[in-house]
Amino acid sequence: MLDFGCGNGAQTILFADHARKIYGLDVSESYLNDFRKHARELGLENSLEAVHYDGRNIPVSDGSIDCLTTFEVLEHVPDEMHALSEIYRVLAPGGLLFITVPNRWWIFETHGADLPLLPWNRVPFFSWLPKRIHDRYARARIYGRDEIVRELVEAGFLIRDVMYITAPMDVVKWRRLRDFLRKTVFRGDTTRVPILATAILAVAMKPE
Repeated sequence: MLDFGCGNGAQTILFADHARKIYGLDVSESYLNDFRKHARELGLENSLEAVHYDGRNIPVSDGSIDCLTTFEVLEHVPDEMHALSEIYRVLAPGGLLFITVPNRWWIFETHGADLPLLPWNRVPFFSWLPKRIHDRYARARIYGRDEIVRELVEAGFLIRDVMYITAPMDVVKWRRLRDFLRKTVFRGDTTRVPILATAILAVAMKPE
């Protein structure tokens, strides 16, 4: 397994019981050092390996990865299609990709925007503006459902599932309200209503 854009490995470590070997890939050596430290503290240094990413090519052999995760990363890479082609290259035939990207229709700009005269960078509905305006000020790209599906298909993937995911419901402190939302507006941590979703999760497969 490989976690593309693992940061300090906080999420990567959660998969330790589900794979024999996990590579955490990131551009930041500082984050990778934190990842290595956490792995040692948990006695997982043999199953978790931190790998430096040069921002261009994944230093892993072709077809050597069975499962690849990348959460809120694609929007930051300079060349998203090259990144997807690298992900496709390292996945084994039949390998699965789990990817999340910011949802264009969420009411707030997920990663913020540097807007003139506005010190608060998460202006409501800014992400709904035309792409040319949004991209001029935003700190990261955002995606609609059709857009991320199209890019994955262009990279060669088969789409297995796409869903809108919400912010974790545990932020709602009142249990009754939290349970009500999970049973009505949301289904677990997913929703069918785009404006209620912070991100899009796609599950894709490299053809066998």
